[in-house]
Amino acid sequence: MKTESGLGWLFLALAIALELSGTVSMKMSEGFTRLWPSVCMFLFYGASFTFLNYALHYMDMSVAYAIWSGIGIVLISLAGVLLFGERLPSASVMWIIVIVIGVVGLNLSSRVH
Repeated sequence: MKTESGLGWLFLALAIALELSGTVSMKMSEGFTRLWPSVCMFLFYGASFTFLNYALHYMDMSVAYAIWSGIGIVLISLAGVLLFGERLPSASVMWIIVIVIGVVGLNLSSRVH
């Protein structure tokens, strides 16, 4: 296991924020019919993967990717509701909670070994 450091967590947090921005830009691009949101989508995703790559230098891939995708799911779901007026059924909320529990469990179990 790699030694996790504050720098790894910083890179991971930046990767998550940029992934959220990329997905919001994707929605705003309206199927690539709007230029600037489409351009931003590619820039944000490229930067997100770059910072995820830097985070992997300090963290195990399984943990970093699970946290990146798990927190991304939660934030994207919230963005859909808050920014785009999407409806989030209670069953969806339940499954999102299951994902969060899985990410936390994976992170805790990786520290034990």
